[in-house]
Amino acid sequence: MRTALAAATEAHAGQIRNGASGIPYIEHPVAVAELLAEHGWPDEVLAAALLHDVVEDSDKGVADLRKQFGERVAGLVEALSDDESIEDWHQRKTEHRGRVESAGGDALAIYGADKLTNVKALRRAWAEQGEAVADELKVPLDDKVDAWQADLEMLRKRAPELPFLDELDEELNLFREDRAAASPHPGT
Repeated sequence: MRTALAAATEAHAGQIRNGASGIPYIEHPVAVAELLAEHGWPDEVLAAALLHDVVEDSDKGVADLRKQFGERVAGLVEALSDDESIEDWHQRKTEHRGRVESAGGDALAIYGADKLTNVKALRRAWAEQGEAVADELKVPLDDKVDAWQADLEMLRKRAPELPFLDELDEELNLFREDRAAASPHPGT
């Protein structure tokens, strides 16, 4: 675990998380791993959770992770990494969701924990910045929320036993309600 944390810290050094009020990037994978640790996932899954964004956001590849952490961890990270060769964001997210769905239980758990921490972070940033937080994102907020809703639906179908799906559902609903309450209402 310490080796995975050190590798993730090095890979994300100097990076700031988009849509998260300027927090250092490493706080995100640590939060994902902590959530999974709270629910008893084994060390290999926690290592993959710490490393889940390394391939997307650094010069480390799956082969590097395989050499350092073994096939199991590298395979999970590979399943959790966006295929950047797919240019259209919506298509990339749909492909990624399908790949994670096929990868099975541990990948689904990391994916769900990742989505929950993402929603919470964006909700906090939105509370501070309002709709301006969208300027930090690659796609409009509505698209993000729609993708997360599709993720939740897939997770409910494929891994209904995940202990944090209700919280993900609640956070998504609260985020929608917060945004709706803040938007100007015509005719008032």
